[in-house]
This record gives sequence, structure tokens and C-alpha cells, in this order.
Amino acid sequence: MKKFLNDSISVGLSKVLIIVFGLATSIMTARVLGPEKNGLIAALLVYPNIFMSFGSLGIRQSTTYLVGQKKYNDQEIKNSITQIWLFSTILGITICMLIMVNFIAVKHNVFLLVLAISPIPFKLFNTYNSGFFLGKNRIKEFNRINWVPPVSIFCATAIFLLMFDLSLEGYLFALIIGPLGVSIFLMSRDNLLYYLKLKINVKIISKLMSLGLIYAFALLIINLNYKFDIIMLQKMSSMYELGIYSKGANITQFLWQIPMLLSTIVFARSAISKNGREFSVKVAILLRFSFVFITIGSVILWILSDYIIIGMFGIEFSESVSVLNYLLPGVVLLTIYKVMNMDLAGKGKPWISIIAMVPALILNIVLNYYYIPLYGADGSAIASTISYSVAAIIFLFLYSYAVKMPLREIIMYKKNDLILFKQLFKILTKSK
Repeated sequence: MKKFLNDSISVGLSKVLIIVFGLATSIMTARVLGPEKNGLIAALLVYPNIFMSFGSLGIRQSTTYLVGQKKYNDQEIKNSITQIWLFSTILGITICMLIMVNFIAVKHNVFLLVLAISPIPFKLFNTYNSGFFLGKNRIKEFNRINWVPPVSIFCATAIFLLMFDLSLEGYLFALIIGPLGVSIFLMSRDNLLYYLKLKINVKIISKLMSLGLIYAFALLIINLNYKFDIIMLQKMSSMYELGIYSKGANITQFLWQIPMLLSTIVFARSAISKNGREFSVKVAILLRFSFVFITIGSVILWILSDYIIIGMFGIEFSESVSVLNYLLPGVVLLTIYKVMNMDLAGKGKPWISIIAMVPALILNIVLNYYYIPLYGADGSAIASTISYSVAAIIFLFLYSYAVKMPLREIIMYKKNDLILFKQLFKILTKSK
């Protein structure tokens, strides 16, 4: 129990830091740069962010799974991870630049494009190596990789925007500094570049890639569902509307940190759990508790949305209030996916999420195409909520089938849920 409590406190503090400094940075960019430049930021970052979902190749998840199963030597796994990182970095920078030169409205400003893709090598390096810490259940080290970048980005943003008045370029510089600092720390502490050797272990790389590519494709589909509205708004509307939408949607990303509080530990424990069915029963309890908390949080956000949006971002972003309110129902329902998918991913079944997300993504594209010309940013929010809701419902049925648990057992609250929730703590506490 002591280890789990320490891990929970560590994860909780990490999430708090991510929310506080991420939100503070969002407020700063809104106040200093305004809607149009924030729309330009969203346009510049959408393709690098989408690439990160696939370009990471699912290596963090597959590494967690392989390390947790203890099938291979740690040094050999690190060597393979480093080789994959070098390859994916070159591929990622090349692909992103080609796409952005052809599809971004500011393609004539090569400097901005270069700044936007510059964090990719460092973010990939951190993501790959975080899987090793997660597989070893070294939660504190894993958390450090997650919370240090937003704190560093906030500090750098404050310096570049407020002290040096570097505007858009200053914020993009700040986005590089965050992941760069973590990469330098990892390289120096664990001497990770030592594992960059020419000898290739085809067996381990194929294992990492075969499982990882499924994770990566699943994550790509998921992130396309989150990001395609930004692409379509950029093409079918204005940078102003995109800026309005980005700030309203930004708030929901922080709300999702609530169900993710324990999901990191769920994924790590699920990867090493001996009794998968029993563990899934406990995860269902976690879902029911998370659903209550995020529903309460959403209701509070809906009631106070005017004060929150205008108070944080300024009167220029008043239209983001309706964007936030339209998104909240979908955010609540997608909690089902956010919690349960960590269990299936830990069991090595990420492909199940693809089945739920592909039809939802298609629906999202069609609805955005219809609603954006009519309602702008609000239309995109409506499309996203419908898409999220469909994805959540489909995934709930698929999860029920995959873990052989009736829907009623997953969603119905029970008198002894609190007792069973305490038992979940005990199961999560168990480590190899």
C-alpha cells in the first residue's frame, strides 16, 4: 500500500503541475497574443502533434509491456529504443516539413515552420525512454518526464513574451526548451546515448515495432479525432475562429487530467497483472468514480464558463464560452474511453480502440464539413461532442466483450463500490 500511495501522490502532484503551468501558459499566450495569433499557433502545431501520435511508434507502450514482462535484457531494450529514436527523428522532421510546406497558410515563413517542428527529436526521445521507467514501475521518474516540460515552457514563455516581447516566435522557442531540458537530463543521468550502438537486435526491434505500431496507429486515429477539427477550421474558416476554438477546447484537455490521475498506474499494473479479469473489474470501479468526478467538474465548468473563459483569457475570447459548453457533454462521455483503454493497452490490445475511433473520426470529418460553414468554431465543437459520444458508446461495448464483463457490471454503481475501490488500491499496489 505504501508504494501505491507514494506513486499516487507522485502522479497527483505531476498532474497538478501539468494543469497549473499548462493553464498558466495558455492564459499568458491568450492575453499577450490574442485570438488570431493563437489560431496561428494551433495551425502550426497541429501537424507536429499529429505526427507525434504516430511518429512515437507506440514505443513507450510497447516498451512498458516488454519491460514489465521481463522477456529481454534491459540494456538490449535501451539499445533498440535509441536506434528507433534516431530513425524516427529523421523521418518525423522530414515528413512534417513536407506536409507543413504544402498545407500551412504561413508556409512562406520557413522560420516559423522550423521552430514548430524543432521539439520533435526531444519529445520523441523523452517519450521512448519514459516507457522504460513505466515498465519498471519507476513512477516518480516517469512523472518527472511529464511535468518538467510544462513548467519549463511556462518559465520560458514568460521570459520571451513578457521580458523580450518576442511574440509568436518567443512562444515557439519556449516549446523547444521544455522537452530539450528533459532530454539533456536523461542523457546525462542514465547515459542513454551510450546505448546508441551499431549492432541491431532485429528480434527486439521487431517486437517493439510490431506491438508499438498497433499502439501508434490507435493513437493516431484517436488524435486525429481530437485534431482534425483544427485542420478543417484552418481550411474552412479563419485564424480568428481557430483561436477561439483552441482556447475553448484547451480547457477540456485539463479536465481530462481527472480520470488520467490513476490511469498511468493502471496501465503499468495491467501490463504485469496475473489475473486480467479481476483487474478489469477493479478498473470498472475506477471508471465509475472518475465519471462522477468529471461530471461534477463539467457541471461546475458549464455554470462558471463565462467567468472562467473571460477571466482567464480576456474579453477577446468571449466566444470561446460556447465552444467550451458544446464540448463538455462529449468530454464527459469520453471518460469511458480514457479510463478503460488504459486497461486494454496494458493487456496488449490497443487495436480495440481503433474499431471504436475510426467510425467516430469519419463522423467527425463529415459533421465538421457540414457545421463549420454554418456555425464556425461552435459548429466544430458540436461535431466533436457527437463524435466523442459515439466513440465512447462503441468502445464501451467492445470493452465489455473483450474482458467478458456485462455492461451492467461495468456501469452500474453498487453499494460496496467504496470497499471494492479500496481493493483496487491493493491490486494496484502489487508489483513484480
